[in-house]
Amino acid sequence: MKIRELSIEGAWEFTPAQFPDIRGTFSVWFDEKFFTEATGHSLRLGQTNHAVSRKGTIRGVHYAQVPPGQAKYVYCPRGAVVDVIVDIRVGSPTFGQWEAMSLNQENLTGVYLAEGLGHSYVALEEDSVLVYLCSERYRPEAEFGINPLDPDLDLPWPTDVQHILSDRDKNAPGLRKAEEMGILPDYQACLDFVRNTQ
Repeated sequence: MKIRELSIEGAWEFTPAQFPDIRGTFSVWFDEKFFTEATGHSLRLGQTNHAVSRKGTIRGVHYAQVPPGQAKYVYCPRGAVVDVIVDIRVGSPTFGQWEAMSLNQENLTGVYLAEGLGHSYVALEEDSVLVYLCSERYRPEAEFGINPLDPDLDLPWPTDVQHILSDRDKNAPGLRKAEEMGILPDYQACLDFVRNTQ
């Protein structure tokens, strides 16, 4: 397992070894030992999600209220996506910054984002699949979003495809507006929550 800590605190990239033979390929896309060594804690599993997206679909930027938030470990077993982690934690030294990774059926790379970070992605191929391991169940009353087309974020979406967004994501506030509304997670509260619940 190749592991890379990202520039945003609380985010990692995991690329598994692949073992091809005449039958096909085998890989371990999540390994608790490597995950715990990298992050310093285990991943509590509250829910798993499976999303299939048309080419050009943008989902997010989504996040959950902390506590309890919703940490995510995601990978792409079919197709290809550009996956983006956004630091939306007020008070963070990397507030407003993002990291983008290529997740696809060839590299089987997964990414982990801790509670309080925003998550978004765009499907680069038809019927791309993203699988999520989530630390908490979905709670609609505690779920929020930032507009993924917010020019202040300037996320790296391809311009050669028509973007497909849900009404919820189209109508979500930009980062500055969300901060003014007081609906963004607090950086120190997120760190304290992770530290005290592991």
